[in-house]
Amino acid sequence: MGSEPHQLHLIMIPFLAPGHLIPMADMAKKLAEQGVMITLITTPVSAARMKPVIDRAIAKSNLKIQLVQVPLPLHEFGLPEGCDSVDLVPSRNLLRSFFAALRELQKPIEQVVSELKPSPKCIIADKHLAWTAEIASKFRIPRVLFDGMSCFSLLCTHIIRKTQVHTSVPISIPFVVPGMPDHIEFTRNQLPADLYPNSEDDQDFHNKVREAEEGAYGFLVNSFEELESKYIEGYQKEKVSKTWCIGPVSLFNKTDFEVARRGNNMAATDEKQFTKWLDSWPKSSVVYACLGSVNRLLIPQMIELGLGLETSNRPFIWVVNVNDQQEEIENWILDSGFKERTKSRALLIYGWAPQVLILSHPSVGGFLTHCGWNSTLEGITCGKPMITWPMFAEQFYNQKLIVQILKVGESVGVKFVVQYGQEEKFGVLVFRKDIEEAIDKVMREGIEGEDRRERAERLGDTAKKAIEEGGSSYLNMKLFIEDIRKMDMS
Repeated sequence: MGSEPHQLHLIMIPFLAPGHLIPMADMAKKLAEQGVMITLITTPVSAARMKPVIDRAIAKSNLKIQLVQVPLPLHEFGLPEGCDSVDLVPSRNLLRSFFAALRELQKPIEQVVSELKPSPKCIIADKHLAWTAEIASKFRIPRVLFDGMSCFSLLCTHIIRKTQVHTSVPISIPFVVPGMPDHIEFTRNQLPADLYPNSEDDQDFHNKVREAEEGAYGFLVNSFEELESKYIEGYQKEKVSKTWCIGPVSLFNKTDFEVARRGNNMAATDEKQFTKWLDSWPKSSVVYACLGSVNRLLIPQMIELGLGLETSNRPFIWVVNVNDQQEEIENWILDSGFKERTKSRALLIYGWAPQVLILSHPSVGGFLTHCGWNSTLEGITCGKPMITWPMFAEQFYNQKLIVQILKVGESVGVKFVVQYGQEEKFGVLVFRKDIEEAIDKVMREGIEGEDRRERAERLGDTAKKAIEEGGSSYLNMKLFIEDIRKMDMS
């Protein structure tokens, strides 16, 4: 790939999970549009997921982005072929092996970096890849982290860790997070795993991530100043490193092609199928239910979700995330009569769905979500009220932001984290009546519902302005690039 002299060259190293990979690819395109040369280093499966949209951006706008593939040593760690992303690991028991294989990418990536021309001036790395600190140190270039969380979440975690306020209360008794701009309460069993680890191995992993974080030059955050200004300001005061809010990155995709294929090379016929189905319903009448790409509901819990959607008596799209349970759930859908009873008002999608394409359709009136930050932000940018069902990681933080601070959602009432891979311990936590009631609150007419919808729509408009020329995120992207250029010249 040719380059002009003095062209700024940045490396991007994403974590291997859709929720981390997709926003990193969005950022790569946007940075390249600003005249920066980007080398995105990832594994073959992840590269294949990003390639159609990246290739189109290169062809259309002559952007300087190259995808470099580094294979994950799957066989050495007892992993089957093709599972080089968290959502493709067939069993939770293999996750530890997956993380061990991930650490082996350091040496081949160092080899790639040593051969790049012109020499890269900065590494943008996912926070969870702690070993990228050693790569940055070896090549004497700054490392900027991408975390995939909001500043609200970053500040919550920082203050709780600093004050250790959670350690002196019983597990299910609420405590107040001190020094926050609003009155914020959590229980200990709602906290993310780095504050509430369930094993020594996990604690060791989080310690390494935290140590590596200390030496970073700054953070790129997928958020925008108008959404959480008090929390951005609070986080910047607490941290020595710089913070640039450059999102919502999903809005960097302008065409239907980009929106529909973001994270997956979906066939165009599918895109038309979704749009045609949505076109057949009135404005704000459809519930869209999707609980993320890596969450695994037990079959009894999945059945409660299906029945809750059915008894809501509203049209719905249900993204059925099947993992290793496809046959069981498909049998229930057919044998129980669910498919027959709901066929006139339900669209079921197995596996991946073009979420932004669906959410941006006018007929969608509510989004039942697991509160992952990408999904939360996509709900916000599309101006949709949310029905919240947090599960693990920082999802209870995001629920707090949606329901209490932004006032654009209602909770299904789940009370505590179910750590990834431990679903069997807890059984069914959310019942059809909880789901039906939360959907009804969000979708119903009346002053409260209208106010919530108006707030959601206003936030969506503000998000779009943030990334436009002169907007807060647009200017932060410029400031970030300028900052790295200055470091290079000094």
